[in-house]
Amino acid sequence: MFSTKFPLSGVSRAVRMVTTTAPEAEMAPIEQAKKRAAYACGEKYVHSGCRLGVGSGSTVKYLVEYLKQGYQNGQLKDIICVPTSFLTKQWLIESGLPVSDLDSHPELDVCIDGADEVDGQFTCIKGGGACLAQEKIVQTAAKHFYVIADYLKDSKHLGDRYPAVPIEVLPPASQPLLLSIPRAEGGSCQLRQATKKCGPVVTDNGNFIIDWQFEKNVSGRDWLAIQQRLANTPGIVETGLFIGCVDAVFFAYSDGSVKEIVNAKKH
Repeated sequence: MFSTKFPLSGVSRAVRMVTTTAPEAEMAPIEQAKKRAAYACGEKYVHSGCRLGVGSGSTVKYLVEYLKQGYQNGQLKDIICVPTSFLTKQWLIESGLPVSDLDSHPELDVCIDGADEVDGQFTCIKGGGACLAQEKIVQTAAKHFYVIADYLKDSKHLGDRYPAVPIEVLPPASQPLLLSIPRAEGGSCQLRQATKKCGPVVTDNGNFIIDWQFEKNVSGRDWLAIQQRLANTPGIVETGLFIGCVDAVFFAYSDGSVKEIVNAKKH
């Protein structure tokens, strides 16, 4: 294990090499990477008595697997899991883990979630699974936020890896917003369509998702200002921009290594 610090886009990022001994069945290299990231983060930041926000997505499924093993073998005692989506809740229940909500546990110790992209400033795009509003609510309730992802999510600038910012909107506002967002912010918008039903994707909150495909290679873009403008737009529930909240990211690579990249501004 070693620790170094280096600047990237004006942010000091501390990098720690992490190893995990989690057993792996035969799986694709990218799935192995996701599993290693999830296990490495869980081993370091989940402890007995932890009140844990559990995110959504394919990488988080391996975190649930880690939690199940630790809970069943007695290494993780008295943990509380607050899910960010219906599907995650089902995973937790099927794994026999203690499940709660923010009504009963409004303050959490940590939240661990995946991301669709993380840039050099630790700004994330989330919402590929259409759970972004609930993910942000749970993340905000936690003292610390950790992201687990494979190396394909690591980028220098937003848009290098993921093409759009998901935006959860009230259904009656969707058509006006498809026009007004590009007028105000540039780019283009599409109403996300479901793949196994006719019509748009419907979130756990009963809302729609607009994918805003923003213009690339724009220097000096102020994502915080964009987030604030969008959040103040009538009809928008929440965006998939997660800004200034990440404590560390666990990136897993195809060679089997896992790097914990620490946000120096949060430590």
